[in-house]
Amino acid sequence: MKIHVLAQKTGINPPTIRYYEKEGLLDRRHVERRDNNYRDYTEEAVEHLLLIKRVQAAGFTIREIKVVLKEEDGNKLELSRAIEFLQKKMKEMDHRKRELEQSQSLLSRMLDNKLALLAKKGTEDGNSIK
Repeated sequence: MKIHVLAQKTGINPPTIRYYEKEGLLDRRHVERRDNNYRDYTEEAVEHLLLIKRVQAAGFTIREIKVVLKEEDGNKLELSRAIEFLQKKMKEMDHRKRELEQSQSLLSRMLDNKLALLAKKGTEDGNSIK
């Protein structure tokens, strides 16, 4: 498939797809060069790019994604490094999740206080808030 079709299927624009290829995130399994130097992307490229997109949304950088994807080389040292890295990243995400939960709790208390003030003001004015 051509790059514009891949972009439509993944929601990733063509310059970003080319950048990922340049950075080594897309390899021969995902893209072939034709005689006219046009790129032809495989269906596997769609899933691979969607995975990259999800991992980035989780807070991974391009460099970190490269570390994780290198596991396919089968090198034990690289595999153990990737496992260690993923465990560390999961701990970081747990920490961020707790911070977000604390922030949400604070906002909820602030909202409750504002609603209580509004209800109190409504009863003082002779109106009731329902």
